[in-house]
Amino acid sequence: MNRTLFALSLGFGAIIFATQNAHAATQCGPRAVVVAQLADRYGESRRGMGLAGNAAVVEVFVSDAATWTVTVTLPDGRTCLLASGEGWEALDEALPAKGDPA
Repeated sequence: MNRTLFALSLGFGAIIFATQNAHAATQCGPRAVVVAQLADRYGESRRGMGLAGNAAVVEVFVSDAATWTVTVTLPDGRTCLLASGEGWEALDEALPAKGDPA
């Protein structure tokens, strides 16, 4: 349930972000350029990815210094920055059993 809600929120965020016109243009670019800049400037590499709806790919880039960036790549090839920050911590938690409200 939490995973589904998280995926939906990322999908809605991607849609909202993608519909912004003037401001989004400064936060988007060709995927190869954006990925290279994340690697060169922040030492970030892709650590996860998923589909947002049927038209966008959401990716998480993380560095060894625990900085992180979430991007969305649109069907036209543009990759846009959705969020970034510090203090990334990878978790490997088991999902609660079905029917468990926890």
